[in-house]
Amino acid sequence: MVLGTDLLTGGMFGGALVAFGAMAFVIFIAIYVYVAMALMVIAKKTKTKNPWLAWIPIANFYLLTQIAKVSALWTFALLLVFIPVVGGLVLWVVAIGLFWRVCERRGFPGWMSILMIVPILNFVILGIVAWYKK
Repeated sequence: MVLGTDLLTGGMFGGALVAFGAMAFVIFIAIYVYVAMALMVIAKKTKTKNPWLAWIPIANFYLLTQIAKVSALWTFALLLVFIPVVGGLVLWVVAIGLFWRVCERRGFPGWMSILMIVPILNFVILGIVAWYKK
């Protein structure tokens, strides 16, 4: 009887893991699509070439540097995200600096980029910069 209980418990746990993984995947895709659409709209509104790069991983980092009108070499600074711990901190500093310039190009105050640190609010700020008519 214990064997049956262990199998049932294991099956329920495995099913919960699969459901959680599927839900996480759907949320990841939704966030990716939202950010890509917003970045593409910002690129179009700032008349930046190749706004479709927003849909390609890593190329979207390059597009962000072009929207901010800085050297494309800053793309490598954004790639530091792949270095554990230090890369994440460097990414935040560089991304906020780039987004500061993006906000200013769209006619918003640069300090709005600091709000990108706050979870959930970062998506709101990105949406405002992309879709608010200025």
